[in-house]
Amino acid sequence: MKYNPSEIEKKWQRYWDEHGSFEPEEGNEKPKKYVLSMFPYPSGRIHMGHVRNYAIGDSIARYWRKKGHNVLHPIGWDAFGMPAENAAIKHKVHPKKWTYENIDYMRKELAALGLSFSKDREFATCDPLYTKYEQAFFIDMWEKGLVYRKKGYLNWCPHDRTVLANEQVIDGCCWRCDTPIVQKEMYQYYIKITDYADELLEDLKKLEGGWPQQVIAMQRNWIGKSTGLEFAFRLDEESAQKTGIESFEVFTTRPDTICGVTYAAVAPEHPLVEALMQKGLLDDTAKTKIEAMRRMPVRERNMAEKEGVPLGIEAVHPVTGEKVPVWTANFVLMEYGSGAVMAVPAHDSRDYDFAKKYGLPVKPVVFPKEGALPENGAYTEDGVVQGCGEFDGLYGREARDAIIAWFEKKGLGKRVINFRLKDWGVSRQRYWGAPIPMIHCPKCGVVPEAKENLPVTLPDDVEITGEGNPLDHHPTWKFTKCPRCGSDAVRETDTLDTFVQSSWYFLRYTTPRRFWEEVPFTEEDVGYWMPVDQYIGGIEHAILHLLYARFFTKALRDLGYVKIDEPFSRLLTQGMVLKDGAKMSKSKGNVVDPDELVARYGADTARLFILFAAPPTQELEWNDSAVEGAHRFLRKLYDRAQKVEPCEALPAIDHRGLGKSEKEARKKVYEALKRGEEVYGERFTFNTLIAACMEAINALDRQSDSKVWQEGMWIVLNLLEPIVPHIAWELSDRLFKRNNFGLVEMKEEVFEVDAVPMAVSVNGKPRAQIEVAPDADKEAIIAAAKAAVPKWLEGKTVVKEIVVPNKLVNLVVK
Repeated sequence: MKYNPSEIEKKWQRYWDEHGSFEPEEGNEKPKKYVLSMFPYPSGRIHMGHVRNYAIGDSIARYWRKKGHNVLHPIGWDAFGMPAENAAIKHKVHPKKWTYENIDYMRKELAALGLSFSKDREFATCDPLYTKYEQAFFIDMWEKGLVYRKKGYLNWCPHDRTVLANEQVIDGCCWRCDTPIVQKEMYQYYIKITDYADELLEDLKKLEGGWPQQVIAMQRNWIGKSTGLEFAFRLDEESAQKTGIESFEVFTTRPDTICGVTYAAVAPEHPLVEALMQKGLLDDTAKTKIEAMRRMPVRERNMAEKEGVPLGIEAVHPVTGEKVPVWTANFVLMEYGSGAVMAVPAHDSRDYDFAKKYGLPVKPVVFPKEGALPENGAYTEDGVVQGCGEFDGLYGREARDAIIAWFEKKGLGKRVINFRLKDWGVSRQRYWGAPIPMIHCPKCGVVPEAKENLPVTLPDDVEITGEGNPLDHHPTWKFTKCPRCGSDAVRETDTLDTFVQSSWYFLRYTTPRRFWEEVPFTEEDVGYWMPVDQYIGGIEHAILHLLYARFFTKALRDLGYVKIDEPFSRLLTQGMVLKDGAKMSKSKGNVVDPDELVARYGADTARLFILFAAPPTQELEWNDSAVEGAHRFLRKLYDRAQKVEPCEALPAIDHRGLGKSEKEARKKVYEALKRGEEVYGERFTFNTLIAACMEAINALDRQSDSKVWQEGMWIVLNLLEPIVPHIAWELSDRLFKRNNFGLVEMKEEVFEVDAVPMAVSVNGKPRAQIEVAPDADKEAIIAAAKAAVPKWLEGKTVVKEIVVPNKLVNLVVK
């Protein structure tokens, strides 16, 4: 019979669907495994990155099912967000329609790959029932003080009159109309993730061994805990009168360098700058430069050339009493710290570059114990303080501690612990997102919607033009009643950051669909399934998504919803799929369409190639010939199965009575079995397991014992089922009635050695090879060696016999 992947794959996909083969059991009694791949955005078509991610997760899930575990392996759709609005603008289609049509199409694409997802647990984050509970969590956080509202700076397009995400700003201009953007101060909602900074940092220790060290390091650096000195830089009398501001706060982790301060720098949005602008105390050139700096997106400022403007004011150095000029600089950000820094050019590379550009003094005060300061650039290492009065001669931490103590004694500053992590701004001024459930009442102020009125859903009758937020202009939707006093009020028109939706979706999956009307998830189900045993996704989500998900879990714990501290026990970050050395993308014209691949070769070929081409954590280079090779192997597997006699149990085999090729074949089969336990349970190097199965089939091909063939195919199909499930189910059903999908016990006798090969040398030159029993003594080995090289011993005397066990015998002769 000829291998027909299309026919086989449709047959078994239909069977799995009809039998609900991949739904988790609800008894919560069996040992569980929760295997989760990061859910996709419904962009319209799957790509090879999806195929890789889901093939990895599916193989792990199928393995644990065969091991007798209750497996939760769900899929859903991260469905809110900007791409839907972009599509609405471009194609004149409603974001809701575009999103749900894409979900329908992509669901069929994923099904064609034979992925063993639970259908009962599937949802989209734009479903009203999902929004309902997300809004309830937001209200709980507001009432606990974990959510607050304040002004913050956003990218604003004056032409389209809309806020832009960072990715919509290109070279400082709006992506649609090319208008230079400005930083506009607007009210925003923030979640106090900083309240959990210490716990988020400390609990990274719990993830050691389960998460990649690279990801743990990235999270640790992003949280960025540091100890230092916080103090007020006082303006001199004239500057205080000009600005109406007496001082500004700064924080430094290097107080030992404080006597090297030669200027101070503040962000372009700092209150000092704003005060000078408002009072007309800056000339037109300075104002133009400051406006240009404000327009530059935050992520571009650190990479841009250092730019600054002198503000014409001075601050008083807290230790020396000297006056230092105050500048505004593009590298200082309001989002970090207080938006102001003490600049020490001699000991900070960024401050040095700025000082050199504008001719500001460089004053070294920390010197290496040995050697000299660099001729160019800053000395940033620990050293001995000089030129700072009573602190001279102190080194490194000793100097820092002494200076902080001096500031505290004089009431000028204090030791503080700071975090790089800042509170999470969750407001988005766009339509396609979960509405923020807050109401603006003229009497009560900003108050949450009553929970019984949730969900607050989006109106369908809107037109997405890209100009402003359509919720702001809706004639009826935003007008409502205050839930506290009943007065006329208006709804909040901002929607939530889509990271909020992906911060708790894994909890929703734990509970069957029939409970979703009443609860976000049940305590019993969360207690059974969580934490996720294996999480799979791209390294690009190593910081924000994972950090927000960790925070949300802890916040929901403190709100009484869950009893766990961390959501994901183990994390696998898969590498990108490349073609022609670059990441696949439509713009590069190097995309491989998974649909076409499945149509031509079948889903099993696509899955086999994607798991065989490289270990999952490494980048994978697309290779057309390797795809052909994967398909050839499946045809070979199918062909060899036609020669195997059906049976319903593993055959009994007398290993000692087999010939050499039969023994070698069994050994290869059981080597693959041993590799399978390592790969599926721990290492996930599927390429090595596939290679072992290929070697086993080749070894089986070199022998003809029917029972050895039965045993070999029984085990190989068992091992390959998670990777190529359709062909494995077809052949296993035909040959073994699928009885081979259970556990297979290791047979150690196949690894017993009948004879050990050893090389024989005479005076160091290889002359022959012998085989000896594994337990042969030295005398027997030497006797066998001499018998193998008679012509090199004739007429000579053996003066020395050297035996290296299991390797060689060297006979030294005269």
